[in-house]
Amino acid sequence: MSSERLYATGRRKTSSARIYLSQGDGSITVNNKKLADYFGREVAQMLVKQPLELCNLIDKVDINAKVKGGGSFGQAGAIRHGISRALLLYDEELRPQLKKAGFLTRDSRKVERKKPGLKKARKSSQFSKR
Repeated sequence: MSSERLYATGRRKTSSARIYLSQGDGSITVNNKKLADYFGREVAQMLVKQPLELCNLIDKVDINAKVKGGGSFGQAGAIRHGISRALLLYDEELRPQLKKAGFLTRDSRKVERKKPGLKKARKSSQFSKR
């Protein structure tokens, strides 16, 4: 791979992430901030780094992510999905290990809508027989 930038999209819940991958020293920026500054929680940072650690590319590629929508963990999941897709463009031979780890599958779970007559999506008022 030369000095080109690879582009991929990742999604999770209502978050959407645009990932730009290029060769570099391993810096990860999210919305023009460093990873540690954007995601305060260590677990969210770990979630973003998972595909890079799995493929041993943590210090070989630079990631620039633009993410919007959803909460912090939805955004971290969207970035992880996008990085995994970008790594496939970088090297197609990474597919088996990314697939086995489940990083290429889009997590389709979303919040269920509230139904009429119920208090929440599934919670109803207490039933009284007599």
